[in-house]
Amino acid sequence: MEHEEITLHGHSVSYRRAGWGPLIVLIHGITGSSETWEDVMEPLAEKYTVVAPDLLGHGASAKPRGDYSLGAYASGIRDLLGAIGHDRGTIVGHSLGGGVAMQMAYQFPERCERLVLVSSGGLGREVHAMLRAATLPGSELVLPMLASSRVLNATTAVGDFLGRLGLRAGPDLEEMWRGFSSLNDVGARAAFIHTLRGIVDPGGQRVNATDRLYLAQRVPTMLLWGERDPIIPVEHGRAACELIPGCRFETFPDAGHFPHRTAPREFVRVLEDFIDSTEPAEVNEDDFRELLRSGG
Repeated sequence: MEHEEITLHGHSVSYRRAGWGPLIVLIHGITGSSETWEDVMEPLAEKYTVVAPDLLGHGASAKPRGDYSLGAYASGIRDLLGAIGHDRGTIVGHSLGGGVAMQMAYQFPERCERLVLVSSGGLGREVHAMLRAATLPGSELVLPMLASSRVLNATTAVGDFLGRLGLRAGPDLEEMWRGFSSLNDVGARAAFIHTLRGIVDPGGQRVNATDRLYLAQRVPTMLLWGERDPIIPVEHGRAACELIPGCRFETFPDAGHFPHRTAPREFVRVLEDFIDSTEPAEVNEDDFRELLRSGG
């Protein structure tokens, strides 16, 4: 599946698009890219139009000095969809992408027919120590050494290191390895630091959307999690789902932080069932105003 490219606000944005039908937007996590979705894009494209962007600072997209906040990412997704001719759809976000998806539903509710959060950030304080450490002063000096070609080529050493951090062999290890490799690029590394420090500090996640989850009650919402997630605890998903009326919560027993990679067929089955069994939301300004005034 080939990348397409478009220039938005002077910067190249890369994305993958496939299929015909109702729109599904797939948003990757930090240090990731649209490549993380390749196992699920083809089967989903049999029934849907699937768009998977590389967020700015990631993948094949531009890596400028600029705004890497959740709000900026959400605006970028909105602009991309508008530019390539899509108005609204089911928004699926993994990890950091879950935070972006929630921000998009908050900023642009008229664009969001359904909300699907996969091992999502922004729903609790706890996060893996590796990410907390990367926010410490001086991490800019350490990351180039960790991500150097010489270190990454020492496969056994890096595998042992990630294994000690609780990452099992398989998709979790492969995706984290791919993420580490991307940080060998100076632009990607700067984007990673700016993004991470906006959402995580040495004590854990800084951004918490739980006080605004009541705004999702007009939007069909599903949370998906790997029961063995070492990066973001599955308990975050369970607790968050209880705050959203009608929320659906699904877990993947043998999956870690990347359930769409560990169990792609089951992931596609659950996502298609959720879409088939729910009506797309149509949230207008009056609905949104009422929710804000009522506080849920």
